[in-house]
Amino acid sequence: MTVATAAPVHTGSLSRRMMLIAFGWIAVLLLAGGFALDRTMTNLVEKNFDEQLGYMLTAMVASAEIASDGEVYFIRPLGDQRFLEPNSGLYWQISGDGHDDYPSRSLWDRTLQVRGDHADSQIHIYDSNQFPGEPLRIAERSITLPGSDVRWWFTVAASRGELDSQLSRIRSILYWSFAVLGLGLFGMAMLQTWYGLGPLRGVRRAIQTMRASGRNRVSDPLPLEVQPLVEELNSLLAHSEKQAEEARTHAGNLAHALKTPLTVLTNAATAHDPQLSDLVCRETKTMQRHVEHHLARARAVGRRATGHSRAEVWPSVEAVLRAVTRIYEDTRFDLDGNADAVVSIERQDLDEILGNLIENAAKYGGGSVFVTVDAEPDAEACTIWVEDDGMGIPQAERIRIFDRGARLDTGKPGTGLGLAIVRDVAEIYGGEVSLGESEDLGGLLVRLTLPRAG
Repeated sequence: MTVATAAPVHTGSLSRRMMLIAFGWIAVLLLAGGFALDRTMTNLVEKNFDEQLGYMLTAMVASAEIASDGEVYFIRPLGDQRFLEPNSGLYWQISGDGHDDYPSRSLWDRTLQVRGDHADSQIHIYDSNQFPGEPLRIAERSITLPGSDVRWWFTVAASRGELDSQLSRIRSILYWSFAVLGLGLFGMAMLQTWYGLGPLRGVRRAIQTMRASGRNRVSDPLPLEVQPLVEELNSLLAHSEKQAEEARTHAGNLAHALKTPLTVLTNAATAHDPQLSDLVCRETKTMQRHVEHHLARARAVGRRATGHSRAEVWPSVEAVLRAVTRIYEDTRFDLDGNADAVVSIERQDLDEILGNLIENAAKYGGGSVFVTVDAEPDAEACTIWVEDDGMGIPQAERIRIFDRGARLDTGKPGTGLGLAIVRDVAEIYGGEVSLGESEDLGGLLVRLTLPRAG
């Protein structure tokens, strides 16, 4: 039965996010810009319209005189022909307390309602709906003419129809212009999103091609912003290849290590060897040690993959010393150094490494083992020394001794895997192991270097 793989959880479309953000900003800017431009154009048109009314009102005042009967009259006619056409939309009127209104012919039988409850020494402009169906824009001013004590109200009124028509045309132009501009910007945002995310589609195609063709790297040229992603992807692929190769190598090594003991057992069983039981015990211990070795490597690789490994060295050394002291009661163990040293390794793997080193020092030493934690405190890495007073290891054998199964003293029990485990696990965490000669005890000096925890 095939188990369906759940689709990975995603957080939505990146293209949709970018387009929504672009559309939102474009809409906000267009609306704000359109409103501001509409207000500006409206104010300019109204200002121009009001200035024309103001010019007409000033011309009225300049042409007005007081007749001998106290009534006002114009010494010269106003120039705009619309003042003479009934209901033309342009009107004037002069009003004074105790006097009849003096209207333009264009008013015909209508009268402008003058607000005479206050004085306007300057031109006052306002809107009025006093004529049904014909909104007016009115400019008025109160003035006392020479030869008269009466306050006269000079009023010019114009229908807002022309003004509103101009404003409607301007708003229509603005609306269609901003609509076309908005569509163009939206189209550009979509094109930019599609083009800008093109490299990511290229990475996807490259991965598909890599999976189909067997290539192991993404080598297509890509923009600078995407190149770090590709480099990390290639690094991940290289890491996966390395882990796969290590897994194949360890599987082959384990198979090779178990092959010889199995062959020995098979031959002994076929030949009905009378010492078969002893042989089985010995060879199965060897196979068990090989399996433990490779399991230790596998565990170390798995723990390293999780990252953020930390272990305090001093408590680990003390725990190992307590365990080894029970086995080698006649051996003297000394511990010195930095009790606060912390290394970037899992505690179980650190115990495994130190256990092998200290147990070997007790087994092959002469009765004294000296452990120094952080022996080089100024170094970037933490160095742990394990010294004994045994026979040591010749210079020529110090590299070979790390091979699996290598043993110099075959008279003592063991499989020769201890130092191999130490080297392999230390290298997995970025550390190293080297051998030297102890200046204080005269025996072997094992120098274990591990990265410090950040």
